[in-house]
Amino acid sequence: MNTPNRHILIIEDDPAVARSLHEGLESNGYRATWMNTGGDGIRYAREHAPHLMILDVKLPDMSGFDVCRQMRLQGLTQPILMLTVRNEEVDKILGLEMGADDYLTKPYSLRELLSRIRAMLRRAYGELAVADSNMLYAGDLVIDRGRGQVWRGKHMLYLTPVEFRILVFLAQHPGQALSRTQILDAVWGYESTPDTDNTINAHIRRLREKVEADPSHPSLIQTVMGIGYRLAGG
Repeated sequence: MNTPNRHILIIEDDPAVARSLHEGLESNGYRATWMNTGGDGIRYAREHAPHLMILDVKLPDMSGFDVCRQMRLQGLTQPILMLTVRNEEVDKILGLEMGADDYLTKPYSLRELLSRIRAMLRRAYGELAVADSNMLYAGDLVIDRGRGQVWRGKHMLYLTPVEFRILVFLAQHPGQALSRTQILDAVWGYESTPDTDNTINAHIRRLREKVEADPSHPSLIQTVMGIGYRLAGG
């Protein structure tokens, strides 16, 4: 992956943090742009289509959660990495449910940040990106990997990029029990952390709300106790 071609949008109201992020990214070959409000960040992302967004949870005009939700509602599918100052599970799960791909808790190292960014970009655009147009099937769902779409009959389901990749991975292994670590490696492209279970569980819960007839009693995406999840069939 040629990092100089990768444009990263920073949405952060703290000038010191923003400068540090900007300098760290540019010194590692990325092109970085800084916006200090959520509204400006949304407008810039819509007009300039950066490859990835780094989004702070606390912004002066709206929360980072609202920014993330509005971006997804407006059809922006680029990876979003959320930054939070609190190591609270509720913040992380809420960010993932709003459509974020990943999160980091402040303080963090530049090395860890770059590792997350590389994995997200590789997954979205690089050698790990889904590029072929083969169709997959999950129950009554039709998954078009080439177009990044999921259909139930004539109705298209609106999944976030992470939800789509999770469904594709499960559909590629029907009937197989997949651990959360396997899902994390396939979808995010990095090794498990202490928060792996919460990350996967939050996305699976949201995915079930969109693809299951009764999300409280899922029949398509099944829980395998002590292991992880599997897609019914096979």
